[in-house]
Amino acid sequence: MQTTRLGSRTSDLSPRLVAVVAGAGLLLMAVLAPIAHFGVLQNLVVPGDATLTVENISGSEGPFRLAIAALLVVTFLDILVAWALYHLLRPVNASLALLVGWLRLAAPAVFAVALANLLDVAQLLGGADGAALAPAQVQAQVMASIASFNSGWDMSLAIFGLHLVGLGYLLFRSADFPRFLGVLVVIAGGGYLADSFTRILVPEFVFTFSLFTFVGEALLIVWLFWRAARGFPSESLAPGQTTEPRLAQPTPVAS
Repeated sequence: MQTTRLGSRTSDLSPRLVAVVAGAGLLLMAVLAPIAHFGVLQNLVVPGDATLTVENISGSEGPFRLAIAALLVVTFLDILVAWALYHLLRPVNASLALLVGWLRLAAPAVFAVALANLLDVAQLLGGADGAALAPAQVQAQVMASIASFNSGWDMSLAIFGLHLVGLGYLLFRSADFPRFLGVLVVIAGGGYLADSFTRILVPEFVFTFSLFTFVGEALLIVWLFWRAARGFPSESLAPGQTTEPRLAQPTPVAS
C-alpha cells in the first residue's frame, strides 16, 4: 500500500513543472560546462607543454578551482535532469525510460571520477606535497592527471551519447514532442559516440563531430520550456492511456 501511495504521489506532479525543472537544469548545464571547459581549463592547459601548464594553473588557482566546482555542479544537475526526463517520458515506454535514465546517471558518475583528477592537480600545486617534489615530478604528475581527466571525460561522453540515442527514440514516439526533435537528439548522441570511439581507435583523428550535431540538445531545452508554457497534449488523455501511438486494429470481415 505504501508503494502505491508513493507512485500516486509522483504521478500527481505537474508535467509543466517537471518540464521547467528539466529545461532549467539543461540550460544551466549548457552555460556552466562551456565556461568551465573552454573559458578556463582550455586556456590554462597547454598540450605538450608541462612547464607552461603548471605555471598557468599555479597562477590561476582560484579560477581553476571554480571550474572544478562548476563541473561538479553540472554532475548534480545531470541527476536532476535524469529524474525529470524519466518522469516525462515513462508513459511512452516505462522500461526504456528507466534504462535511459540510468544511462544519464552513469555518465556523470564516470565524469565525477574523472573530475577528481583535476582536484588532485589543484591539491598538488596548492599544497605542501607539491612543494616537496622536484619541478619535473610535479609537471609529470600534473600532465598525467590531466590526461586521466580527458580520458574519463571521453568515456562519460560515450555513455551520454548512448543515453541521447535512447532519449531521442522516446521523444520520437511521444505525442508531446515533435518527431524531428527525436531524430535530432539521436544525431546528437551519435556525434558523442563518434567522438569517443574515434579518439580510442584513431588517436590522430582531430575532428569533433559533436560540435556540429548538438542542435537537438539545444532544441530540447527550447521545447521543454515551450511545453511548460503551452501544456502537454498527454494531459488530456484518459488515466492509464499512454502517449505512444497505437496500431490500428483490423476490421473484422463479415461472413
